[in-house]
Amino acid sequence: MPYLLEVLREALGSSAKNVRLGNVRCVSSKRGWWTKNLKEDVWNRGGGGWMVGKVNVGKSNLFECIFPKGRKDNVDFKDLREAARQNPVDESTIANQSLEPLPKLDDDHQSASRSLLNIDQKCFGEDALLPPAPLEQPYPVMPIVSSMPGTTTSPIRLLFGGGKGELIDLPGLSRSNLENYVTDEHKSVLVMQQRLKPRQFVLKPGQSLLLGRLIRITPRTPDVTILAYPFMPLHSHVTSTEKAIEIHMQRQPSGVPSVTKPGKGDKMSSAGIFQLKWDVTKKRAGPLTSRAAIGLNTKVLPFVVLSTDILIEGCGWIELVVQIRKRELESLDEPKESENHELNFPAVEVFSPEGKHVGARRPMSAWLIGGQRKASPRKRTVRPRRSMKGVKKALKLARRQNPSETEGN
Repeated sequence: MPYLLEVLREALGSSAKNVRLGNVRCVSSKRGWWTKNLKEDVWNRGGGGWMVGKVNVGKSNLFECIFPKGRKDNVDFKDLREAARQNPVDESTIANQSLEPLPKLDDDHQSASRSLLNIDQKCFGEDALLPPAPLEQPYPVMPIVSSMPGTTTSPIRLLFGGGKGELIDLPGLSRSNLENYVTDEHKSVLVMQQRLKPRQFVLKPGQSLLLGRLIRITPRTPDVTILAYPFMPLHSHVTSTEKAIEIHMQRQPSGVPSVTKPGKGDKMSSAGIFQLKWDVTKKRAGPLTSRAAIGLNTKVLPFVVLSTDILIEGCGWIELVVQIRKRELESLDEPKESENHELNFPAVEVFSPEGKHVGARRPMSAWLIGGQRKASPRKRTVRPRRSMKGVKKALKLARRQNPSETEGN
């Protein structure tokens, strides 16, 4: 959770310096993680709850999980009737109360007030932006949950708690036009529908990474080896940079699986150069920094491990990791004693359609959390010692068949 808050603050920029993010929740409607607590909060808070987000992020699925179905406030109507009998209301006193007349307005003020009232009713009325509220039902029909974008075409309102509140599911906000460069049969592949276990790709000097022939990642720092972990449902392929450029620009035929439409190669351009500037040495150094092993401080190590996450809008991300010596990070332009000395962070250049749909964030280190897990010590198989029983039998059999050779030796 602290990682999510840091990423949100960095995305919001300087405006989020004093913003409180205490109400941020991390839930999973697929696994049912912490949805029960969120349902109780929706019930206790009441009022209007709005489901706002991008297309295919699971709003309708979460709507079904947190909607308080079959619940109403426990109201004892017998006590209400008894209280009304003990404290009756005198209708005559209400009827005889004198009301002061309101001041009369001239014709200009009356016409202006009528026009403002009409504008308010047309533009800001309850039924202007939302459909009419349906009758409350204990177990209403939930919004359709589908992997197709745009399934929720209009707002859906459902009341709960006898008018205590309502939950509103809004249509998904449009992501981008990246799907315009993808063939029709592969558009559904862009949506990550299940948890991925990515492979580790090694980018040596002079090599690039192709993702569905739609995205290309090329290292810009010479003499470094970068590890890439694509958390994306696109086919990944490592090849030389010269060949990757020709394949990405659709100038050369290749057997690499592609999701890009034919004739879109000239639209590929640079989306920017991104530095691997976040230090993940403590997580990546293994037993050197582990408390259960050597437990060294990262300051005494002669190297540093840097990482970053390259984001592809609406598809996923690629985790990039590199190990480099500390002395190679220090800039040669400024002395070490200077407080303003720069660091030569390794960098990569990303190419995408029209140079868009790409971003970067601090690394999640998802490979260490949910990548290929190592087998437990109990399940690890040790290489068995070779049995000498068969060898001895073979030697005895050879002696019996050739006794003369045995005697001569």
